[in-house]
Amino acid sequence: MNNIEQTRRRPFQDSLTRTSEMARFMSRVYLWMTAGVCLSGGVAVYISGDVDLAMAVASNRILFWGLVIAQVGAVLFLSSAIHRISTATAAAIYLLYAALTGVTLSILFLIYTQESIASVFALTAFSFAGLSGFGLLTQRDLGPVGAFCTMGLFGMLGFALLSMLFPSLMGEGASQVYGLVGVVVFAGLTAYDTQKIKSLHAQGQKGAVFGALTLYLDFINLFVSLLRVMGRRR
Repeated sequence: MNNIEQTRRRPFQDSLTRTSEMARFMSRVYLWMTAGVCLSGGVAVYISGDVDLAMAVASNRILFWGLVIAQVGAVLFLSSAIHRISTATAAAIYLLYAALTGVTLSILFLIYTQESIASVFALTAFSFAGLSGFGLLTQRDLGPVGAFCTMGLFGMLGFALLSMLFPSLMGEGASQVYGLVGVVVFAGLTAYDTQKIKSLHAQGQKGAVFGALTLYLDFINLFVSLLRVMGRRR
């Protein structure tokens, strides 16, 4: 009887073990993501406190585009080399990227009021928590949502590149629409990416860092999109 009872209990115990392991993994993902967001916020607030420094970042095109290229390079390198580099290296690149993003985000304080930035950040945090929680707990396959939002993301990137060549494209009305599209795209990606990240748990701490980078990107872009729509300009 004892052997039969143990056999019956084993699947339940295995399920509890897997659930516990997944919970620990996702906790590490969220902790790394939160660390990145806090680092970016701290750097942005620090730089914005010195108006001359913030203006230097905003007005120096070489410096600004150098920061953007460095950020893109960090993300591409981490995405392509995640299986070859150590956990410490992956974490260092992620935190460097978050710090560089904080430098570029400091420009937002020259455009929007501090109260507006704070309120939109709070809204982003609550929205992100709900969307990510849905992606974590739902049993539905969010693959179609991810595919749709990824297509929308490529459309946004294409329009952003065109607006660099033709600045008149990004007028006030177009910026509002661009922000609304961004809210939809990154809301969907937040839920989809959270569901997808669960498959990285076998990679341990390195997988947690890469998952944190993915959710960090969703959070920051959702925040900027909401700020475009709801932010009060100076």
